[in-house]
Amino acid sequence: MRFLRTFIFAAVIASAFFYFTTYRHGLRESSNWISHPQHVEITEAAGGESLDAEEQNNISVYRKNIGAVVNITSRVMTFDFFYGLVPQEGQGSGFVIDKEGHILTNYHVIADARQVEVTLHNRKKYKATIVGTDKSHDLAIVQIKAPDLQPMVLGDSTNLQVGQKVYAIGNPFGLAGTLTRGIVSSIRQVQEPDGLVIDEAIQTDAAINPGNSGGPLLNGHGEVIGINTMIASNSGQSAGIGFAIPINTAKAVVNDLVTLGRVRRPALGVRTIPIDPEVANELGLAADYGLLIVQAVEGGSADRAGLHGGSERAYLGNTPIMIGGDLIIAINGEKVESQQTLAQVMNRHRAGDTVKVTIFRGKKKIEVPVVLGEARDQV
Repeated sequence: MRFLRTFIFAAVIASAFFYFTTYRHGLRESSNWISHPQHVEITEAAGGESLDAEEQNNISVYRKNIGAVVNITSRVMTFDFFYGLVPQEGQGSGFVIDKEGHILTNYHVIADARQVEVTLHNRKKYKATIVGTDKSHDLAIVQIKAPDLQPMVLGDSTNLQVGQKVYAIGNPFGLAGTLTRGIVSSIRQVQEPDGLVIDEAIQTDAAINPGNSGGPLLNGHGEVIGINTMIASNSGQSAGIGFAIPINTAKAVVNDLVTLGRVRRPALGVRTIPIDPEVANELGLAADYGLLIVQAVEGGSADRAGLHGGSERAYLGNTPIMIGGDLIIAINGEKVESQQTLAQVMNRHRAGDTVKVTIFRGKKKIEVPVVLGEARDQV
């Protein structure tokens, strides 16, 4: 009997302890949580906030150009060990450049494509025809037949400045019509993964992701200054380092791509060696830089214009060369210091253009007009 009373007393004490320390506290919290006040106080922003000038410009650039930016889907046939030839899809961007439906994009977006489809901003789809390709510049033009197309305005990429504001419009991850903003981070030569070299490539921190390739890079006025082409990233996503082909490179070849389907690469028709102060002093040249013409290709542009190659055999180290030829120091007033500089100048022209070549013939400075021919093996 005494044991029973002791057990009951202990149970009462334990129950009371549980009630006051745990259960009652839980009831209070539960009651507070499920309570339903008659009115909830929230903090709201004042309505009618106006946009600042920068936001207005962002919106203006987007609205002005979004209708001309397209999604491009290409279908290629790939070989699978088990299934043989199987279709594979790729996506990129492009933009309308005239009312006839010509669209500029990257070559790698449509490379080896059996079928190309273009989707406009209004979601209408059109089959596209590949009109022309320029693999060496990673450029291509396709064409669609669609009404009421609004072409983009092509700007000038000559005098871009590091720090200048830029915009990228494209279709990353299949999301049509996205806008990102950044600045010009650098202007420099870059090499794409397939070995293609882009001279004066525009580096930007504007987000460029898969699907942006072939889309436009715009300045603050909404003019196209570049064609987005690649990113530098270990993950394949934007890491703040994207590159665009300068629009002037594209403008120089667009006419050939549309009318011929290929590019008539311009050439002077010369073989040259670069000159530095040491070589210039050794050869007694009138300038300590430039390109010395070793040979003017017979019947080529330089030969027809009267430029001279070397006529006297000599050695540069252990390499036999011909000296005594004209020394090229500038083209159209632009200083030529290396074969790379000459190639960059050629990239801004096409076959048939006339350029003014400044040379030293002996100690005499001469300016010679040269009609550029079509490239074969020499520049």
